[in-house]
Amino acid sequence: MSVQIPKAYFPFLKELKENNHKDWMDAHKNVYKNLESDFKTFCKATVDELNTFDQIARVKVFRINRDVRFSKNKMPYKTTRSAIFSREGVHRRGSYYFQIAPGASFVGGGFFKPEPVDLLRIRKEFELDSEPIREILSEAKFKKAYGGFNTESQVKTAPKGFSKEDANIDLIRNKNFFVRHAFTDEEVLADDFQERLVAHFKLLLPFFDYMSEVLTTDLNGESIL
Repeated sequence: MSVQIPKAYFPFLKELKENNHKDWMDAHKNVYKNLESDFKTFCKATVDELNTFDQIARVKVFRINRDVRFSKNKMPYKTTRSAIFSREGVHRRGSYYFQIAPGASFVGGGFFKPEPVDLLRIRKEFELDSEPIREILSEAKFKKAYGGFNTESQVKTAPKGFSKEDANIDLIRNKNFFVRHAFTDEEVLADDFQERLVAHFKLLLPFFDYMSEVLTTDLNGESIL
């Protein structure tokens, strides 16, 4: 039986957005603690589902408190709840991620802000041979769920050392290799949301496995582990 997102979390997050200050949160502390406990139960149960087809090392539920030290936005609390599921072992790369919020819920995964050495390795692989990744991105169920890479952050022409005329420049220009699928509020609060979430996570597995192979080998296909 699926574990559900606590339905009362959405009204709570809506109110928090309108009353984003410590006094309000302190007055609703017990409500928040109960909702957050249920949300963490949902996340732990999702780990069990993920482990039926992958191996998860840990789940991290992100804190609701914002780090405002270096931000112009001084609101103390996030108005979303989110978690990331990290795969186990250095040979398994990529992480599963989801966020819930009124009007802003989504599932996603991939490689967000990869380290420079990983970013270069991925770009070099796509420059050398883009056929495997294009096959994954164009697979019918994957494409319907995710489309392609999120292209909000790309270099304008070509990264240093790459030609803007390269046939694979559409892939090489990316700074992130991350895909996402939006959920409606009704879908998130439905009884079968966990099943939908896990099904979307499962679609990411071929992508993760391919990228893991890329990031654990050199351009000759030799292991670097």
